[in-house]
Amino acid sequence: MNRRDFLATTAALSALRLRANPSSSPDHHLPETDRHYRRVKSYIEETPIPEYRWAPSAAYEAFRDMKFGVRIHWGIYSVAGYDKESWPFLTKSFPERAQYNEIYKTWNPKGFDADEWMNLFAESGLKMFAFTTKHHEGFSMFDTKTRVRQRTNWAAPGGPKIEICDLAYSIMETPFKRDIVGELSHAAHKRNLKIALYFSHPDWYDADFRPYAYHPLQVPSAVKLDPEMKNAKARLDDRIVMTPDPTPAEVTRMMTRHRAQLTELLTKYGHIDMLSLDQWLGPEVWPQLRQTLLDIRKIQPDVMLRARGIGNYGDYYTPEGFVPGSKENTNVPWMVIYPLAKGFSYDADPEHYKGTGWIVNNLVDTVAKGGSLQVGVGPDANGRFHPTAVEQLKEAGRWLKVNGEGIYATRPREGSLWQEGDEIRFSRTKDRRYIYAFAQKWPGTSLHLQSVTAKSGSQIHLLGFAEPLRWRQDPATGLVIDLPANLQDEAKRPCKYAWAFRIEGVDQT
Repeated sequence: MNRRDFLATTAALSALRLRANPSSSPDHHLPETDRHYRRVKSYIEETPIPEYRWAPSAAYEAFRDMKFGVRIHWGIYSVAGYDKESWPFLTKSFPERAQYNEIYKTWNPKGFDADEWMNLFAESGLKMFAFTTKHHEGFSMFDTKTRVRQRTNWAAPGGPKIEICDLAYSIMETPFKRDIVGELSHAAHKRNLKIALYFSHPDWYDADFRPYAYHPLQVPSAVKLDPEMKNAKARLDDRIVMTPDPTPAEVTRMMTRHRAQLTELLTKYGHIDMLSLDQWLGPEVWPQLRQTLLDIRKIQPDVMLRARGIGNYGDYYTPEGFVPGSKENTNVPWMVIYPLAKGFSYDADPEHYKGTGWIVNNLVDTVAKGGSLQVGVGPDANGRFHPTAVEQLKEAGRWLKVNGEGIYATRPREGSLWQEGDEIRFSRTKDRRYIYAFAQKWPGTSLHLQSVTAKSGSQIHLLGFAEPLRWRQDPATGLVIDLPANLQDEAKRPCKYAWAFRIEGVDQT
């Protein structure tokens, strides 16, 4: 479908789809513990304005069905060797910043192959991927037609200064000259993988975006424009560069470019399942950002918006670097994002990769609590993933071929029934016919479950093992599942981690 037909189709359907989704819900509320929600709650209304619509229920259902995805951080920080995406830029000297901003002129990642990436993701059992279209430092990994009109000259005589410029600051201005986002989206559509496009609200390259989200250029009214800038010194230390407050024309140009880039992402690459927004802007420009949300909803009403920077206007949120200790106290969908190595960008040390067992156990734990898991990995400067990361993801895929029915498209059990002790986790089918019990440690000769009653005459299976298991309902200890002698040999078990038992049964509250 070409761009004109795509826009016409989405426009024709938008009114119908929007009417099918209520404008507000008392249950749609981010948890107070979410740190990105706390950053914006002082100026973003708790209940969205009446004309706003979240994504429709079918998009929410599809989001909850995914369970397993990957987050890809790739950009010129991968060339620079930064281990935490573009964040180290803030700690660099002015000459180092000037050098960093010139890296793109020689970057030519000929090892990148979108089809190879998607084949790896499919083999690994991943249902979605998120890709950084633009991180905080402002380099666009797609063919943006927007222009940066002023930037920082970090090497200017007498110290850094704002200078006039006219460039996209994108992958199309490198020797590579290929639209990375376009190639990934095309390859993903061929394989029916869901697409999340990560997009940073702030832009540290574009001087119009000062001072939002720790922009290296700060202004006298920084705390008024962005209340979080009261902590800027802790981030920027002695490398704060003071500049004049942005003019009304600069603010308008900033928000116009911000909106235009999001519009590009939703009109150039076909259906996009999620926009993974990051960081925030501030109270002075919130009305303009809110209008952007209304505009992009008209382009792709089904797109799920991550809540960062937009409060309860978001469709989902992402606990980062941890799995919540219990089921979340909200019905807003969530997906853990957790790096496989030390950070989200490329890590050259194979010892830093946490292992397939870590992936599987965190996936099981997250699914039991009602969420999904997005593992973070980053390719090197040439577009290749570390062999250790590749093998660990593929091994997770082999585990999912055996146990995926207890993971994909499942739902958590009610209340506290998602677990028994520290080593048993549960999921269930949507129709509630089956409960899956995951033993994160091999149970020995029998598995005891107090919270499940098997239906009389039903069969219980260990996924990946052909024969049904003997079981009995003990009045004192609950359901007892006997494990045959041959399974006590590790080599004869269907997998190495988190063994799943399918039970036709009912909850024992």
